[in-house]
Amino acid sequence: TEALAILKEGPEDGKSVLDLEKEAKAKKRSRLLLQSRVSAPKKTATSSRNNATAVRSSPGTKTPSFLQALQRRSSLRGKDSASQAQQHGKHRASEILQSAGIRLKSGQLSNLAVRVMADPFVKVKGLIQSLIDRLYKEAAQEATKKGWCNTQIGKAKNDRDSQYADITKYTAAMEGLEAKKEELELEMKELKEDIPKAWKKLNETTKLRDEEKDENLKRIKAAEDAAAAVHEAIMVLKNFYQSAEIQQVLLQASPVDEDTEGAGFKGGYKGKQDAGSGIISLLEGIKEGFEKSARDTELSEEKAHRDFVEFDQTQRADIKSKETQLEIDKEELKSTESDIDQTIDDTETAQGLLNGALKAIEELKPMCMDNGMSYEARQETRDEEIAALKKALCALDPNGAEKEC
Repeated sequence: TEALAILKEGPEDGKSVLDLEKEAKAKKRSRLLLQSRVSAPKKTATSSRNNATAVRSSPGTKTPSFLQALQRRSSLRGKDSASQAQQHGKHRASEILQSAGIRLKSGQLSNLAVRVMADPFVKVKGLIQSLIDRLYKEAAQEATKKGWCNTQIGKAKNDRDSQYADITKYTAAMEGLEAKKEELELEMKELKEDIPKAWKKLNETTKLRDEEKDENLKRIKAAEDAAAAVHEAIMVLKNFYQSAEIQQVLLQASPVDEDTEGAGFKGGYKGKQDAGSGIISLLEGIKEGFEKSARDTELSEEKAHRDFVEFDQTQRADIKSKETQLEIDKEELKSTESDIDQTIDDTETAQGLLNGALKAIEELKPMCMDNGMSYEARQETRDEEIAALKKALCALDPNGAEKEC
């Protein structure tokens, strides 16, 4: 009825239907508590009067003396006063618990507020103390659980972060190793192509040099042979003209001369000395030409030999260097591939450990992660519930017998 009335008036401040129903129920409980507070003293007084009347009207009962009646009345008045104090304490405790239950949205405090009015006084104090003890136990258990959860989740997160850092490191290392492997493979491919080319060039150059040397040697020999032949001819001519010049003519009779005019000259024949000198000079020039050709060819051969020796040494050194580098690259490639395999294994191991850490975190979430209310908020609410229970307990103990009061 209360909820329908509120709904007819319209929701206030954006409250939902559920909030309105809770508010109506709270108002109804408060009204019931007030009604019970007013009616309780009346019932007690009526009960006392009825008991007194019954005593007076019972047949066969001895009429008490005035002193006895006065003592009985005093005793009843004391009992009524104590009962009223207890009832007042129960009302006060119920109000405290009801207010705290609404404020903290605590169902157990709200339920206990109702039981406080329904149960006997002594039992009420036991219920409140039992709930206080249970809340303390829950706090201790949750604190222990919180510490365990913090330790386990912290360890799992440290493992996760450590393995993630290792995977990042291995990934970077793998990229470097893959780049190095690619570089080595490219360099080895170039060396495998360059070394045969270098050998081919050296062999072709050596062949050409050998051919050039043979040709130069032939030219040198031909020039030297020609110079020697010309020299020999010069020597023959020189000997001829020199001997002809100093030759003595032998005078003796000849049968031929008797029938002819003779050789056409008188005296000994000396040859054509002027023409001979020209021929000898010409031959000497030819000889010098052959000798110069031989010398030039020898010089050219010497230079060609020096150039070839230098080329041969350089080419062989280059080939040797490339062959050595190829062997080094082979070993380095083998080592790099081994490092790659090891890095892959390390990465897989780290990934497995990372998956294990992530799985551990997920498994801890249902029991350790806060769902809705945080640990700190639950602890604060529990402390306020305990404070309200102690305050209600003190309301039931106006004489301050409890040490908390």
